[in-house]
Amino acid sequence: MASSQLFSSFLSSSLLMNSHTTSAAHHHQHSTSKLVVKCTATPSTVNTVSPPPPPSPRISFSNKYIPFNSISTNTPTTESYSLDEIVYRSRAGGLLDIQHDLKALKQFDGEYWKTLFDSRVGTTKWPYGSGVWSKKEWVLPEIDDDDIVSAFEGNSNLFWAERFGKKFLGMNDLWVKNCGISHTGSFKDLGMTVLVSQVNRLRKMNVPLVGVGCASTGDTSAALSAYCAAANIPSIVFLPANKISMAQLVQPIANGAFVLSIDTDFDGCMKLIREVTAELPIYLANSLNSLRLEGQKTAAIEILQQFDWNVPDWVIVPGGNLGNIYAFYKGFKMCQELGLVDRIPSLVCAQAANANPLYLYFKSGWKEHRPLKASTTFASAIQIGDPVSIDRAVYALKNSNGIVEEATEEELMDAMALADSTGMFICPHTGVALTALIKLRDSGIIGPTDKTVVVSTAHGLKFTQSKIDYHSREIKQMACQYANPTVQVKADFGSVVDVLKKYLSNTRLH
Repeated sequence: MASSQLFSSFLSSSLLMNSHTTSAAHHHQHSTSKLVVKCTATPSTVNTVSPPPPPSPRISFSNKYIPFNSISTNTPTTESYSLDEIVYRSRAGGLLDIQHDLKALKQFDGEYWKTLFDSRVGTTKWPYGSGVWSKKEWVLPEIDDDDIVSAFEGNSNLFWAERFGKKFLGMNDLWVKNCGISHTGSFKDLGMTVLVSQVNRLRKMNVPLVGVGCASTGDTSAALSAYCAAANIPSIVFLPANKISMAQLVQPIANGAFVLSIDTDFDGCMKLIREVTAELPIYLANSLNSLRLEGQKTAAIEILQQFDWNVPDWVIVPGGNLGNIYAFYKGFKMCQELGLVDRIPSLVCAQAANANPLYLYFKSGWKEHRPLKASTTFASAIQIGDPVSIDRAVYALKNSNGIVEEATEEELMDAMALADSTGMFICPHTGVALTALIKLRDSGIIGPTDKTVVVSTAHGLKFTQSKIDYHSREIKQMACQYANPTVQVKADFGSVVDVLKKYLSNTRLH
């Protein structure tokens, strides 16, 4: 079938679906109901920060797409695109980035923005209770509130990893940013609320989009399917067959996505989805699309907020497709440029040794980059050998005095087990980041008093099988030295007491 016929076929089905969606959108526009996830926890203190006076209506905030190359080379460009255009690459085929009108934003000083953002913490006023949309002026300032699709994502816990830091690293200022404590269990919610909101806006403008599609190693598809389901937008997911956890696979299925299990790896799925979205009216949701990075950058702003606008020394981020390390840089840099802080932290990108193109590039002194075929890793969400955002990552690291480190399979699983033994319940990707921290502490690069944040990208409950295999010592060629297997015992008092006495004799009680 010719490309034009394919478009016509999909457009017909789009109009059919839009006949329902338009009705729902019309109802949404005239009702006050929004997608809100209520939290049963009550804040220990009530937010008493009063919001500053709103900006004058004469001042408008805006943003646009520009070629990323113009940012990375610091060269002016006349090429730009409205966010209402469907465009993923520059005319030269390079990445795009979203540029904000800093001149307009700078009409308000850093104290204004800090007070505004702080005043929105814990609010139920739509949409500012979201950790992303509480920074709306810095994300999508021109979108109408009624077009926003949000689960009040963000505002995730910044966990003081006191015991892990002191016991294993000799550190007392170690923190874990739990981005996995979110609507679908990963940091991908931060970006997907922005992307799906923009798609929702475009569909209300009658832009002919059948749905939204992505290639995924698991977490992206979960976030996409949930937010699309909330907005009644069809989602299409390309997954590499037998390469993600069942907990990740069930999420897009449960949320009604059209899921294709494809006999390839993530890089193969990414190639296919790019070809498909170039031919059919399906909006591309992967981080090639810079909209998602606008949401993800708010995690960096949130870290500063949680430290009362004090800047940590180090922030360690697991890296696969490498959009997130740039998003963190962008969030920190924007805070510096707008006067909220006077410096940015040093960034560390942590990669699995089985999928480490950025690490190898870094070790070559940024001289030689070669895409590679990623090998299987327990950190499946970063099992990517040809990352889309590698240029963004290099720029972020070079401009933050950054470092790249790697973790073998045994190292990342051991680090995960050690962290869990101190009260956390982390994903393998966080194990990669903790391994990087351990190595940088051992080498003295990160000092014992350095304020350090490890970004945990997903909830450990998505990766329970890897934990079961580790603690059962069922992983081939791995010692699993910190395994904590169950003890089989007969169902009688004497046997139970004997086992307990043996355990207690080897355990120092505190």
